[in-house]
Amino acid sequence: MARAPFQVLVLPYRRTADSFEFAVLCRADDACWQGVAGGGEGRETPLEAAKREAHEEAGIPAEARFIELETVCSVPVYLFRDGATWGDALYVIPEYSFGVDYTGRQVVLSDEHTVLQWLPYCEARERLTYDSNRTALWELHQKIRGLGPMDGAA
Repeated sequence: MARAPFQVLVLPYRRTADSFEFAVLCRADDACWQGVAGGGEGRETPLEAAKREAHEEAGIPAEARFIELETVCSVPVYLFRDGATWGDALYVIPEYSFGVDYTGRQVVLSDEHTVLQWLPYCEARERLTYDSNRTALWELHQKIRGLGPMDGAA
């Protein structure tokens, strides 16, 4: 199936006794640390792609509670094998971000990742390779704690 010209990012999280932990995954091909990431296929919506990718890469069922985030970044098309098929007029594609509550469940990694670590917010933020992942993590952390965008701002 042809890859759609958008990317998704899914950040699994779980509740702990007094806070939250976030899953960060190490990619097998380039050893970068990120959330679950992948592209849309065919006519999938970003949410459908997020649910499929989360299931394929981490065994997360589609019925888990997904949170659509406002964080959207742009990714250059040259980074994608299928980028040449999207035409010369397209320079960047959007990456849509989601959180998924995975409290009380076990993540099962695919071969795309070598390691998964559950980390508190600050440690997860430091471990992530990409700024877009850090921005989405911040938004998710604020929302699941019931905080507004300016709460805790310096």
